[in-house]
Amino acid sequence: MAYIVIDNERCKGCYFCMKYCPRTLIKKSTDHNRQGYFPAEFDREQEERCTGCKTCAQMCPDTAIEVYK
Repeated sequence: MAYIVIDNERCKGCYFCMKYCPRTLIKKSTDHNRQGYFPAEFDREQEERCTGCKTCAQMCPDTAIEVYK
């Protein structure tokens, strides 16, 4: 099983990861970080659907995403 971890403090809310996730497993957080951005967050309720393709991490300009398999 694969899953991702998003560093909320590094994320600036560009949402490229949301746009390019083939399984739409990333959503916008309802809480802002210390910089005032609403970071992306991984939908833990559907984590079994994550294939670990790493597209989200590759698209992230802030290197805020780590993928684990």
